[in-house]
Amino acid sequence: MWLLYVSCAWVAGVFLGSKVSLPLFALSFGLIPFALIPLLPSSRKTLIAAGLCLLALFGGGLRFVSSLPPVTEHSLCFYNDTGIAEIRGTLAEEPDIRDGYCLLTLSATDITMNGERIALSGNALVRVPRYPAYRYGDVLRVTGEPETPPQLEDFDYRSYLARQGIHSIIYYPRVELLDRGQGLKPLQWIYSLRKQLSASLARALPEPQASLAQGILLGLRGNIPDSLYQAFSRTGTAHLLAISGLHLSIVLAMFLSFGVMVFGRRRGIYIWIAGAAIWFYALLAGMGPPVIRAATMGSLFLIAEYLGRQRSAIIALAFAAAVMVGIQPHLLWSVSFQLSFSAMAGLVLLFPHFQAWGRKGVAAIFRDREALVTAGTGITGVFAASLAAILAVWPLVAYNFGIVSLVTLPATLLSLPALPFIIVTSALVGFVGLFALLAAQILGWLAWLFLSYLVFLVQLFDALPHSSLEIATVSTWHIWGYYAVLAGLVAFLNRRTRLADFSSRLTSGMKKVAQGISKPRLGSSTKWLVLPLLITAVLVWFAVLTMPDDKLHVSFLDVGQGDAILIQTPTGQNILIDGGPDPQDISLELSQKLPFWDRTIDLVVCTQSHADHITGLVEVLRRYNVRQVLDPGLPCDSSICQEWLSLIEDKGIERNIARAGQKIDLGGGITIEILNPPPELFQGTSCDIDNNGVVLKLTWNKVSFLFAADIRQEAEFELIMQRADLRSTVLKVPHHGSMTSTTWQFLAAVDPDIAVISAGVDNPFGHPSPEVVERLVDRLGEHNVYRTDEDGAIEFTTDGERLWVVAHS
Repeated sequence: MWLLYVSCAWVAGVFLGSKVSLPLFALSFGLIPFALIPLLPSSRKTLIAAGLCLLALFGGGLRFVSSLPPVTEHSLCFYNDTGIAEIRGTLAEEPDIRDGYCLLTLSATDITMNGERIALSGNALVRVPRYPAYRYGDVLRVTGEPETPPQLEDFDYRSYLARQGIHSIIYYPRVELLDRGQGLKPLQWIYSLRKQLSASLARALPEPQASLAQGILLGLRGNIPDSLYQAFSRTGTAHLLAISGLHLSIVLAMFLSFGVMVFGRRRGIYIWIAGAAIWFYALLAGMGPPVIRAATMGSLFLIAEYLGRQRSAIIALAFAAAVMVGIQPHLLWSVSFQLSFSAMAGLVLLFPHFQAWGRKGVAAIFRDREALVTAGTGITGVFAASLAAILAVWPLVAYNFGIVSLVTLPATLLSLPALPFIIVTSALVGFVGLFALLAAQILGWLAWLFLSYLVFLVQLFDALPHSSLEIATVSTWHIWGYYAVLAGLVAFLNRRTRLADFSSRLTSGMKKVAQGISKPRLGSSTKWLVLPLLITAVLVWFAVLTMPDDKLHVSFLDVGQGDAILIQTPTGQNILIDGGPDPQDISLELSQKLPFWDRTIDLVVCTQSHADHITGLVEVLRRYNVRQVLDPGLPCDSSICQEWLSLIEDKGIERNIARAGQKIDLGGGITIEILNPPPELFQGTSCDIDNNGVVLKLTWNKVSFLFAADIRQEAEFELIMQRADLRSTVLKVPHHGSMTSTTWQFLAAVDPDIAVISAGVDNPFGHPSPEVVERLVDRLGEHNVYRTDEDGAIEFTTDGERLWVVAHS
């Protein structure tokens, strides 16, 4: 036990060092107990343990002081807030890709200021646009101003970055790529594998199922929609998305239970399976420091289980924590470290008791049904591990995130049955997608089913009234008090072994019910077909219910400040006009409109190259099987436009240049006519890119739609002068309702019955213009003017004679 005391003293010393600056001679106090040994020989062991603990205590305090980075001219943070500098360095981690930007961790090697080049060290967090794409090991020259990380009102951002060794931040500098592949080769291989697996999942699954699979399998949570992530947080199930100690403890329990069910406890095969599983899982998660720490702690638990010394696991866990804190003292304040340690401690201390109660309860209920006892024991093992981990971490969650979920336990327990299926099917989809995309998409139907169950369950619990409580302040005294009570409970349970019979007495009244369950008469070869047949039936019904009908659907998608229009024909063709400014938004909107099994878009139209039209289309090219693209063919040099052209070339997609007079026959009497740009492109106008945008007219018998892109007054007047057939039932108002467009002459020529304005809520451009809205209302009436910023996605359905409209606000 002395190792446990010394480890705790070391960690306490690190905390003490963060509060008090200790002199070097403080170590001498640790020698006092050793000096007392000759005087008190009968207390020799106690004095030795006390001396070691004091040495560890003061040594930990000195270790924290020594870990503070010296601020000299050879430190990057020395140049914070001093002006523009040219910094050269290497990307130390895989880029953290967010919705509209990307975060790079740059390990600096030198800085140039006022023409002087100085060698230095230090990490900087660099925020750059999402494109062009960078990767781990890239050597960059960054020109910008390093700044001290800000101190936010509700979050200690500066300390958060400091714990990761980052003391500088640079916003949107000029970046020049100098070289690639300069990182560690094993890490390059791991990051490359994760990137490919993530892309396979994105191509095979719709949203939000794809981002959820990326989070659970790979630990990539950046693409999970904010609304869904908040639902996971409020229901206390966010640990299912974070590869941490809590997450790995659940995975560990699943594989332990599976191994015991299949191989039994002989020869420890189940332990080797669980160990291999968590380290393979850690590999898929990128082998980041939090993942390695969690996997290491889990391995210590398995070693203790293998040696039959489960009670020694807490000593090994404490020693491992002390070593980790010694290597990186700031780790003590890391939330992921705290959650990992607490979850594993719960697994060591509480799990055996919960598991024993569960086994006795299952045995009491299903006494003479061996198959049911085996299955029930495995299930209760997973539930026991989840309960142990949840009880161990929830005060830390409340303290760090200010929220306590009242539905954590039921939500987690009902989610757990789907988790192994999600992990296995997502892994199959990811790996098979590296070689056979079609096979991966078929396997993706299985993964979609289990992921959809998880999404439905979390959203169901989140919708319950008072499912969570927001806590303004949770003091450290509350946390220590909770853990003191929990420690007392553990001590009590360890002394009262007879308490394990409690579950048997509790379930004695259920025996008669269990005995009334008739034994299954299915043969051993056929009973296992029940679950596959049930899954197949569910998937078939979902597929049937989402088959195309005999109508034309035109949906104006809610993608924020941008354009995105989806056309679905009666024959099942999918046509997408523009993709909006946000990759996540367009992915979600398409997933809601397209069947889960449909990953093909027959035609993508990019009306012009501005970011609010083309950014989402880049993600569409990555995720979907796009057969053709149509764009105005204008030269462009933006990074996002270059990415668009590069993907078209790499994927071998047929590209056509749009010009007025072209016509596309969609079959069944449905046609698309291209009205703009003209054969001789506009030049010298207020905005040539806008005026040369692709204007389309979709017609089916008596119903027609005019998609006017972002054209301005010059293009509107030219269309009128050329006597283009503008008259349409529905007008997509050009340029988001800007004052530059929708003149009364153009409106008279189109003579629409309905107008749709695509704009973002509270956008910085003030779109739509009040004057344009008034003009439309005066002509069409208030109820015939729709806006995506107020009405959400707007779907029109027609049979060529009649028109129906639904706003999904």
